[in-house]
Amino acid sequence: MPPAVHLDRLSALLAGLAPRVRVGRPPADSARLDIAAEAAPCLHLYLLAEGEMALELPSTARQALQAPCIVVCRADAAHALVAQSPAAFRHLMCARAWFDGPVAALLMGEFGEPLVVALAGAESSLHHVVNLIAAELQAPRCGQPALLDRAGDILFIGLLRHLIAHPSSTGGLLSGLAEPRIARALVAIHARPQDHWTLEALAAEAGMSRTAFANTFRDVMRQTPGKYLSAIRLAIARRAVQSGKGLKTAARDAGYTNSSALSRALSRLGPPDPAGAGSVNL
Repeated sequence: MPPAVHLDRLSALLAGLAPRVRVGRPPADSARLDIAAEAAPCLHLYLLAEGEMALELPSTARQALQAPCIVVCRADAAHALVAQSPAAFRHLMCARAWFDGPVAALLMGEFGEPLVVALAGAESSLHHVVNLIAAELQAPRCGQPALLDRAGDILFIGLLRHLIAHPSSTGGLLSGLAEPRIARALVAIHARPQDHWTLEALAAEAGMSRTAFANTFRDVMRQTPGKYLSAIRLAIARRAVQSGKGLKTAARDAGYTNSSALSRALSRLGPPDPAGAGSVNL
């Protein structure tokens, strides 16, 4: 029997996100770090290596944070981290993850509320990069900026791996990637969004019947396969047009039947109709 083929759930998605992660330190003379809201496709990542502090949001009660943990907040949500003394911030590492790729909004939607990830049960690879970042920030050495930039990328990938291994009960993209059968269909969409995907073709990728796939996808992803595929294609097409490509080229790259279908989709406020995006009865 041939060996099982490993399913890479993240590489194609990461290519569509094009993340850039920068790691730094909070101010050393304050027991409070206030972050103003900004309209940017960006996540704030906070790694608390030791001790405890609190997360404050304008509209919710203060949330206690216990190390080791990672806190994820969207850039468009104002928030603050508060400690008992400035000394506590020696154990806090800050990072920002910008997304330059066309499918950034799909991931940003996973973090409508701040997320606190306890690291007590995290896999060893995530602990390794956490320890590496902590050691580098404690003692500056030559090449540190470049090392931290690369370590930040690894931290972000490790976080996504952890979230896929421990999906939320509310569903969504990361929950879909955690479900082996749905993940196979998602990887195919992420890798080849311009293909002529039908419900039958995606069900075959998942190894499921048409009806079972449609129902499971909707339950896990909180939307239909057609709506998700349309969102991917519209995001790719928008980015292509914004980068200066003509409608014809953008339509071809994103999987639309023609430039007229893309033009109609771009003019809508919501996601395009699946048929207009080149899919059939999804």
